[in-house]
Amino acid sequence: MSTATPHADTPLDSVPRSAVQASSWVDDNWANWLVAGLRILLIVAIAVVLRTLVRKTISRLIDRMNRGAEAAANTTLGGLLVNAERRRQRSEAIGSVLRSVASFVILGTAALTVLSVLKINLAPLLASAGVAGVAIGFGARNLVTDFLSGVFMILEDQYGVGDVIDAGVAGGTVIEVGLRVTKLRGDNGEIWYVRNGEVKRIGNLSQGWATASVDVQVGAGEDLARARAVIAETAERMAKESPWDEVLWEPVQVLGLESVGPESVVIQVQARTMPGKAASVARELRWRVRHAFASEGIEITGGPSAAEVPAQPGPPDASASA
Repeated sequence: MSTATPHADTPLDSVPRSAVQASSWVDDNWANWLVAGLRILLIVAIAVVLRTLVRKTISRLIDRMNRGAEAAANTTLGGLLVNAERRRQRSEAIGSVLRSVASFVILGTAALTVLSVLKINLAPLLASAGVAGVAIGFGARNLVTDFLSGVFMILEDQYGVGDVIDAGVAGGTVIEVGLRVTKLRGDNGEIWYVRNGEVKRIGNLSQGWATASVDVQVGAGEDLARARAVIAETAERMAKESPWDEVLWEPVQVLGLESVGPESVVIQVQARTMPGKAASVARELRWRVRHAFASEGIEITGGPSAAEVPAQPGPPDASASA
């Protein structure tokens, strides 16, 4: 007697069974897919709306700061010269940093939330991103250093447009402040591009106040009390005239004798001025003191006068030699 063997399924017989299983799997999971899709759409919508609102709020605050800078243009506040362009660039740079940080935080959080909804394990992804971030940071460490230095320079208001600074590697007038590079114009008109990360020290010559010092050389035989009175009177007259009445922040002081020599003495004069105006004040004061001394007959050089200088022998007269 022969035994019956079980009948094996053919490929054509397995197709209906696979279709039924796929249909059943879709019926069992379509609700989860729909919920996950709606959650992802909701997360993306919230992220986009929140990012737009935050960026608009920051831009509105920056515009308000710029309007305040225009209202306070070219005025003095606490001994500092308020420059509208300086404050505008500083506020724009701060706004750019804040907008970038806000976008990164909001969109990054939204992306991580979407991945968690899709049930993707974030641990390997975060580990890979950390390693990649370290590698990129090591390769672009100079760029990162420049950027971070620029951010802190702007936030701390170490210098701004119009300031005269000494940055160590270069010096001049600041014409543009960026997050990576500061642009300076030198005394001869050249433009220096200084990376913010290279600046180790900054000497700002345009903040607070400046000091104009003038050394007046007077002949040793002159009446020093009279010379002092002439200098004080000249300085007082200068302080009452425009534009020096705004440039001079304190009365000019005659400090006294700086040095004493056998033929001349040096009287030092000092004035506290608006930042960046010390050189022009010193030149004007020298000019006025020179004219005042000439009017009063006071010898300013301390050397022999023209009448006392002996005649120098000239070339032999040709007619005489003939």
